[in-house]
Amino acid sequence: MLIPTWSSRRDEAEPSRRDRLLCVAVLLAVVALTGAGTRAAPQFASSVNLVEVYATVSDRSGAPVTGLGSGDFEVFEDGRPQAIQAFTAGDFPLSVALAIDHSASMAGSRLRVAAGAARRFLNRLRPEDQVMILGVSSEVTVLAPLSLDRAAHARAIDSLRPWSATSLNDALIAGIDMIQQARGRRGLVVLSDGEDRYSEAQPHEVLDRARRADVLVYPIAVGRHAPPLFAEVAALTGGRSFHAREEKEIDRALTDIAIELRSQYLLGYAPARQVSAAGEARWRSIEVRVGRSDLRVRARDGYFGP
Repeated sequence: MLIPTWSSRRDEAEPSRRDRLLCVAVLLAVVALTGAGTRAAPQFASSVNLVEVYATVSDRSGAPVTGLGSGDFEVFEDGRPQAIQAFTAGDFPLSVALAIDHSASMAGSRLRVAAGAARRFLNRLRPEDQVMILGVSSEVTVLAPLSLDRAAHARAIDSLRPWSATSLNDALIAGIDMIQQARGRRGLVVLSDGEDRYSEAQPHEVLDRARRADVLVYPIAVGRHAPPLFAEVAALTGGRSFHAREEKEIDRALTDIAIELRSQYLLGYAPARQVSAAGEARWRSIEVRVGRSDLRVRARDGYFGP
C-alpha cells in the first residue's frame, strides 16, 4: 500500500496546507476502504473486548469430537470463570500456510512422498479455505501467495527441488508472521525432517513469537528426529504435533490435520475483569474445559492483553 509522504529535507519546499489536507484525506479513505466489506480477523490484542479461542475436542483415540454445544464448555482466564458469549462449531473461515522443507536432507523419496501428501491435503480442505505455499531451505520462499487457487498451489508444490540447508526456526517465525495477516482462523502446517542447521532465530524466540500471535501451529517431523520445539509450539498455540517416522505416515498426519481443521469450535468471551487499555499489556492465561471426563480439549493457553 502506498502512503502519501513528503520529504523532511530542509532544502526542499515545505508542502502547502492544501497538500497536507489532501494527504490526510487519502489516508482516511484508505482506512475506510480497508475496513469496509471485510470481516475483522480475531486478534489476541489489548484493543478488543471479545477474546476468541479456537478449541479442538478429541476422544480417547484422538479422533475429533463434533456436535457439542456452548453448554459443554467452560472457559477460564487467569483462573477466573468467564461467560461464553459467542459460539460457533465447525463452519468458519480458514487461512492456512503450508510450509514444506525441501532442503538437501529431504532429497529423494522423502520429498516426493511429502509433495504428494501435500497435494492431497489441499484437496481435503474446503473450496473456500485460503492457502499459501512456503518453501523451506536456507531461506523461506513464498511459492504461492494466499489464495483459493488450488491449481497454483499444486504447481508450487510440484516446483520443489532439494536445495541447501534448513532454516527451520526462521521458517516457523516467518510462517507465523505471514499467515497472521490473514482473515479468520489461521493455521501453519510445517512439514520437515526437523533438523535446523541454518536459522538465526533460537527456539525461545519461536515460542515467544507464537505466544504473541493467533496462529494454530501443526508441525510434522519426518524421519527419526522430532525436535522438542515442535511439540512445544503446537501445545502453546492449540495445534498438534506429529512424528512421521516412516514416509507413509506423512499422508496420515496431513489427513488428521485437515479433519481437525474442519471440526473445531470457536468460543468468545468478554473478560470479566476489565483494565484500562492504557495499561501495559501482560500475559493472560486461558484454560478451556469440556464437561466430560472421556474427552480432551486443546486450545491456545493465553494471550497478551491490558
